Amino acid sequence: MEQQLKRGLLEVCVLASLERGDSYGYKLVKDIGACVEISESTLYPILKRLEVGGMVTVYSVEHNSRLRKYYRLTTAGRERIEGFLEEWKAVMDVYEFIKRGGQTPAMREVE
Repeated sequence: MEQQLKRGLLEVCVLASLERGDSYGYKLVKDIGACVEISESTLYPILKRLEVGGMVTVYSVEHNSRLRKYYRLTTAGRERIEGFLEEWKAVMDVYEFIKRGGQTPAMREVE
């Protein structure tokens, strides 16, 4: 998969995972890893971009005498998910066009 496309998909996967509730890095890797391969070294830069972009907020909670960073989805993050789902409809149209060898359904009916 092209790196830029994968990066965008991973960002939305992180946001979607946070729709279920606040979470921390290691758990996000496990949750998202069920769908697509992701490492902690890939996840943390994504989380930082999402934080800078206002799509997640971060807070810390003490766990076993250590601070653990938790991430929370914001309204902007939810809007990004909705925007992605709308955009994906257009991507699927292109996919179908390519899959049909450059023909639209109307073109096939004419043949």
